[in-house]
Amino acid sequence: MRWFKRLFLRRTIYGDLSDEIREHLEEKIQEFVQKGMSRKEAAAAARREFGNVGLSEESSREVWRWPSTEDFFMDIRYGLRTLARNPGFAAVAVLTLALGIGANAAIFSLMNALLLRTLPVNNPSQLVLFGEGKWGGIMDELPNRSWQLFSFPFYRQVQGDSSAFSDVTAISSMSSAPHGTIGDSAETEEIYAHLVSGTFFSTLGVNPILGRTFGEDDDRIPGGSPVAVASYAWWKRRFGGAPSIIGEKMSIGSTVYTIIGVTPQEFFGTSVGESPDVWIPLSMEEVLPPGWKGLNDKMFQSLYIIARRRPELSIEQAQTNVNVLFKQAALEMAGSQPAKKQLDGIQHAFIKLTPAASGLSRLRVQFSQPLRALMAAVGLVLLIACANIANLLLARATNRQREIAVRMSMGAGRWRVIRQLLTESFTLAMLGAVLGVALASWASKLLLVMVSGGPETIPVDVGLDSRVLVFVVLVSLATPLLFGMAPAWRAARVELNSSLKQGRNIAAVNSPLARALVVGQVALSLVLLVGAGLFLRTLVNLTNVDMGFDKHNVLVFGIEPASVGYKEDSRLTRLYEEIERRVSAIPGVRAASFSFFTFNQGAWSEDAWTPEESPEAKGNREVVYNKVGRGFFSAMGLKLLSGRTFDQQDSENSPKVAVINETMARLFFPNESPLGRRFRMDGPDAKPENDRIVVGVARDAKYMALKERPWPAAYLPYSQEPGYLWNFEVRYSGDAGSTAPAVRQVIHDVDPRLPVTGAGTLAEQVDRSVVDQRLTAQLSSFFGLVAVFLACIGIYGLMSYAVVHRTNEIGIRVALGAQQGQVLRLIMRQGLVLAASGVAVGIALALIFTRLLRSLLFGVQPFDPVTFIGVAFLLTLIALAACYLPARRAMRVDPVVALRYE
Repeated sequence: MRWFKRLFLRRTIYGDLSDEIREHLEEKIQEFVQKGMSRKEAAAAARREFGNVGLSEESSREVWRWPSTEDFFMDIRYGLRTLARNPGFAAVAVLTLALGIGANAAIFSLMNALLLRTLPVNNPSQLVLFGEGKWGGIMDELPNRSWQLFSFPFYRQVQGDSSAFSDVTAISSMSSAPHGTIGDSAETEEIYAHLVSGTFFSTLGVNPILGRTFGEDDDRIPGGSPVAVASYAWWKRRFGGAPSIIGEKMSIGSTVYTIIGVTPQEFFGTSVGESPDVWIPLSMEEVLPPGWKGLNDKMFQSLYIIARRRPELSIEQAQTNVNVLFKQAALEMAGSQPAKKQLDGIQHAFIKLTPAASGLSRLRVQFSQPLRALMAAVGLVLLIACANIANLLLARATNRQREIAVRMSMGAGRWRVIRQLLTESFTLAMLGAVLGVALASWASKLLLVMVSGGPETIPVDVGLDSRVLVFVVLVSLATPLLFGMAPAWRAARVELNSSLKQGRNIAAVNSPLARALVVGQVALSLVLLVGAGLFLRTLVNLTNVDMGFDKHNVLVFGIEPASVGYKEDSRLTRLYEEIERRVSAIPGVRAASFSFFTFNQGAWSEDAWTPEESPEAKGNREVVYNKVGRGFFSAMGLKLLSGRTFDQQDSENSPKVAVINETMARLFFPNESPLGRRFRMDGPDAKPENDRIVVGVARDAKYMALKERPWPAAYLPYSQEPGYLWNFEVRYSGDAGSTAPAVRQVIHDVDPRLPVTGAGTLAEQVDRSVVDQRLTAQLSSFFGLVAVFLACIGIYGLMSYAVVHRTNEIGIRVALGAQQGQVLRLIMRQGLVLAASGVAVGIALALIFTRLLRSLLFGVQPFDPVTFIGVAFLLTLIALAACYLPARRAMRVDPVVALRYE
């Protein structure tokens, strides 16, 4: 415990040491008194024999000291006192650092939440995701896509092969949020459910805190295992954390589920950004609304697959084993007579296993590149902030040259002075980091709202966890080296005699180092502004892209007939048609219809060909398709180029018809009218009697993303393809705020039990689809403006010191007859040289870095001359404006005063 006493009881120990030394001295005095000396003579003799008491005491104290540590804390105390004497400088430096460090911490906290944080499961490093595969079709071109969807039979096939994996689980991409009732309550509420295989919890190694989880025995018979495992958050929110949740009944549709367990608090599933209320066995997919009937169909690919790799196998070895099974499954899907193109596609088809320690998330795929770009942007902002503070420290060093010279003349070495100055820089960085963490805590929540792009915030924790705090500490340790080392080195290189005589040398702040720092600030600011300009032009291009339909004044909503007992029969068809008829009669409604998909929800796709083509044509062309109501084209504002839309004659018993888009018409029926021609789509209905007759041609439209290329597309009439639908579209005139309640009332009048979901406008859906581009454009523009502001401060500061330094010269020039305009040009020329140098360097850097942004741009090239020239011109003007105030001050120099200046 001696080290503890030395560290925390230092004052007591030093007091005891002084007392002991005085006791020894007193004993020696008494010894001399006993020999016959007087008290005064004895005291003098004792002191001579004992030596310098103060020196002895100090030497004894050194034994108990940690010199380096104590000197460090002494330097910190001295640095704090020095900063307190210069509150203006300290405030500017700390706020600048807080902005730079806080921005970096905020962006990194969002990156951490979406990209880096691992799943709270057992040994997450052993998990792999079946993803990034290629089938060779349209779906491989989907934007923001990194996983392959697989069929349930293929999942079973992988599960049966235990050579590469110890456990395998499947998660449905068709997660559902139906309405149901809890217990004896008659009030319906939304219940967000994830469908997962029976091996889900065992594969992840998640144990319940209450009850049990379901296993393989709960997932064997379709519709035979109505059980559910509740999430901790839902248990707390809905049941108040009551243990009685185990055995509670939950009614969804016509099925009553029993809650059998509760997951741990930290477990949210495998999908980052989603927070399901319950997990339900995959075998219940057919009875859970909307009731997907394709679980055992090899063509129904709707599952994500996550497996636990055997420790002795690498990912590459496991991937080789899986691809053998994958090619077998692809051959079985191609049928008995696959076309040559299908065989070629199968030959090149593959699955790439990727680490799944961080789970899967569409947010991760969507925001991965934008967040990395923003991380680079805030890194540049921090570099500019460091350059700015370095210039401030250079300026401050000129006022401290006498102080530094005095310290060095009294024996302080150069490294001791540098250490003191660096400690002051570290003190500034630590103060900036504390304020930056507070700023990041607020800013990260604001970023999450921006990322969410809607009224509901994504359930992601952007708190400052240990990884973020370690990042902040590392940045805080690195920044003082960036902005403090060069000024400290420069300040310690003082000429003692001249510094002690004249006190300061303003030339230090007008040195090549100071000018280089300003040039660097301008250059990095230009890089940021060019990036922001490219992102802004991308956002404008996406906003103005021709979608093929009119997104304005369209209300989109959904209903859940399956959750209140409707089956896929004539009663369901009558329900949709009655809602369509009544909604169309609402005052202000111009058209109403329904569809399976609406914009940004996806689409089905199938191979298609014409009956006149040879069997080899099968597999050569893929078509996306949607099921729609009769008024769909009017409701969506989708223009028909020729032919007709659907009407009463297109019934379930009449010949099957379709409306196709321009791209499909050109591809399937080149140089001829497609009206009346037939085409056949692959699948179980690929028979001559099910050929589709083209009755109309519509404009090309965007289906899944604004950046997508035109795809061959077909619209099929719901009257010939009955079943559950997801969306209603209502075109209105006037205000959506008055139309939406009227629509809800009509649906309530048709069936009071029907829940209405997702009500919003089509324009809002389109806006949400570009939330990543909007986030990138807005934040990069903000950081660009911050960078320009800091660069202007740097230019202004340097030119102000240049004016002070050249006061004597300016006075002589004025005394010799120089006009104010000549003085103005003299100073402005110096600033223009700095600005032009920074712009030139910045353009060179921007030409290098903008190439990395190519995948984030749309409708604009990375080397867009308009953006480069516009930013260079704007930045030059701003820099000249920053030079004007010092130049104006130089114009007003009094020659008499100037000639007396130093």
